[in-house]
Amino acid sequence: MSTAVHLDGITKRFPGVVANDDVDLSVERGTVHALLGENGAGKTTLMNILYGLYQPTEGTIHIDGTARDFHSPRDAIDAGVGMIHQHFMLVDPMTITENIVLGNEPRKWLGLAVDSAQARTEVRELSNRYGFDVDPDAKIEDVSVGVQQRVEILKALYRGADVLILDEPTAVLTPQEVEELFDVFEELTEQGKTIIFISHKLGEVMEAADEVTVLRDGKNVGTVDTADTTREQLAELMVGREVLMEPESDYQEPGDTVLGVQALRAEDSRGVEAVTDANFAVREGEIFGIAGIDGNGQSELIECITGLKTPTTGHISYKGRDITNAPRKQRIDDGMAYIPEDRHERGLVMEFDLTQNGILGSQHSEPFAKGGRIDWNRVETHAQDIITEYDVRPPNKDADAESFSGGNQQKFIVGREFQRNPDLVVATHPTRGVDIGATNFIHDRLLDLRASGKAVVLVSSNLTEVQGLSDRLAVMHDGEIMDVVDPSTVTEEQIGLLMAGEHIDDAERATIAPDGGDR
Repeated sequence: MSTAVHLDGITKRFPGVVANDDVDLSVERGTVHALLGENGAGKTTLMNILYGLYQPTEGTIHIDGTARDFHSPRDAIDAGVGMIHQHFMLVDPMTITENIVLGNEPRKWLGLAVDSAQARTEVRELSNRYGFDVDPDAKIEDVSVGVQQRVEILKALYRGADVLILDEPTAVLTPQEVEELFDVFEELTEQGKTIIFISHKLGEVMEAADEVTVLRDGKNVGTVDTADTTREQLAELMVGREVLMEPESDYQEPGDTVLGVQALRAEDSRGVEAVTDANFAVREGEIFGIAGIDGNGQSELIECITGLKTPTTGHISYKGRDITNAPRKQRIDDGMAYIPEDRHERGLVMEFDLTQNGILGSQHSEPFAKGGRIDWNRVETHAQDIITEYDVRPPNKDADAESFSGGNQQKFIVGREFQRNPDLVVATHPTRGVDIGATNFIHDRLLDLRASGKAVVLVSSNLTEVQGLSDRLAVMHDGEIMDVVDPSTVTEEQIGLLMAGEHIDDAERATIAPDGGDR
């Protein structure tokens, strides 16, 4: 077996930061190779170097034994390297064929016109060759996320890619679509293609990859064969210590209802109904999970609960009072904490330092302000406490939020919201982009809140997380709560069916009443 990619002594320095430190990486032709590491470990930087987005400060890239010097992605593509990013770069109103050939369209009439028939034929042949089963004439806006991902892969293959880099490829897929993606990996490698993928999900890495390379603090700390290792060993390589792999939530009797949602409907920013007749209750000492593929109404539902959006119909009660039309500040003052889905848009003011960001939403309230004046000494101490307890790096309260990595921004937001001593925490994707060590810490804090009698609404696309932490689990599809199930008895396959809009047979399902009935 020959070596498809060899990175030799790759070092990448940014001002004040060494992102990659003398990294060697070898990937064999026709294999699946996973790249693991904590936030800031240098994974994405290394792959951006391989794809020509960055140039190394030191080191050499070899493709099929030949040294290459990539100054742009075009150079990488010409050498047979393609990259599929986590956020797809497709044009929704265009067809699958038009997206795949965009910029490389076959021509007719002396190159004056696009040969649409030829393009469609080439895409169909390419799709059939790899068993992708896509409709060349379907519009991107009409196909599932899983099909869109296949289109991105076909785009790279159409441009001659022999090495495919995928960044967090399963983040937006149902369990069934994940299995289909791994089938695609197998088909591609059987035909000689090479796959490198970045992932935070150790179970998927163990299932799909032949070898795994772990980065820590910019260095390669080990490459292992998945057949000769375990998830626990990989996690320990990533963080340098033993890690609890699965969140553990023991059942406890819940208390009174804290949050009630009745017959709620809401529209998205386009005026299209995004939430349809949502009904559920969340009680003291309970984690109520909401699962679903992103974009199925979770965002609009949470915006209504937290006061960022007014529902078109329905009611929201909080601690026995109707808050359907209550302002956001009132909800904060009354003990509702919120970890937002978009940390840049809703969680931080990127130009503010961490000291200022630490009191967002509470800047006019005690103990940070009195008589209209902010007590900056107390505010600075508060920010430093969050940084220390949640291991925000670098530990600089005076640095602007935009200077921190996404994972460290997330840790600071989580710390700020948990420090409010809330009665209800609404946590949307609280560990998205956060490394495994910090993920364990956040899970422990959520369980501590639950144990102290607080109520938690947990929205997550990570099924291991939401199933492991939740006492009850709602699954959303196309704005509808398909079911509220018992996470301890429902299977991942059943959740996947609900996420795809299919109901579980009554004989199979393990359901708990949406109004908060007994377990």
